[in-house]
Amino acid sequence: MYINWSDNVFSKSDKTNRTELDTAKQLNEHIPEHVAIIMDGNGRWAQKRHLPRVAGHREGMNTVKKITMSANNLGVKVLTLYAFSTENWKRPSSEVNFLMRLPGDSFDTFVPDLIKANVRVNVMGYIDQLPDYTQKAVKNAIANTAQCTGMVLNFALNYGGRAELVTAVRKIAQQVSDHKLNSDEITDETIDENLMTASLKPNADPDLLIRTSGEERISNFLLWQIAYSELVFTDVLWPDFSDQTLKDCIYQYQQRNRRFGGLK
Repeated sequence: MYINWSDNVFSKSDKTNRTELDTAKQLNEHIPEHVAIIMDGNGRWAQKRHLPRVAGHREGMNTVKKITMSANNLGVKVLTLYAFSTENWKRPSSEVNFLMRLPGDSFDTFVPDLIKANVRVNVMGYIDQLPDYTQKAVKNAIANTAQCTGMVLNFALNYGGRAELVTAVRKIAQQVSDHKLNSDEITDETIDENLMTASLKPNADPDLLIRTSGEERISNFLLWQIAYSELVFTDVLWPDFSDQTLKDCIYQYQQRNRRFGGLK
């Protein structure tokens, strides 16, 4: 059974039914286990309001907090958020500096809520290239939520899909050079095990990839892992992304016939 959460599905007399739909325990069927989101539109959100771009990033972090709890309540097992790409260093230094400070400024209040919700923080990307204060905030969030056993909140921070693949190839090449692996033994699984998402197994590959703000491109995100992901693009800017928007995107996912190259 597929559940339709769209606002126009219910007549006014049926609005009370939404209370039942908002109960996470009753939404487990066909919920994507791994949802990945390209969070786009913070700058445009701010510009529309004649605010500096950093105001959009600050509001975007508030959305991160809300959507994390929404996804957790719906029964999502892994939520991956594209927070900062390897290409984002090209942005103005003032904006980059603000983004590097954001984890430290936000995690102090966010992590206690994550612990209460049993959500564990994971971070993938080239963390060692980040400023020391950013690394400290990230490592503290990981350590403080390490005992949580529920949903994984996986931040892609200083991450790029092509760079990840290059790193994986180098690891595999070293294994071959060290005679720990024969070249003819390299399989899809070998590559999986050497990607940054390996620790997320059995939910390493997103079932659903969402991009906000109306852009319809992948932007170097999880290039290997999204081979069979369902893609949903929404015009909603990330700071405006709501619990209902997430449900609407999942509803679109639920209508897809996922064949993985076969037939059903």
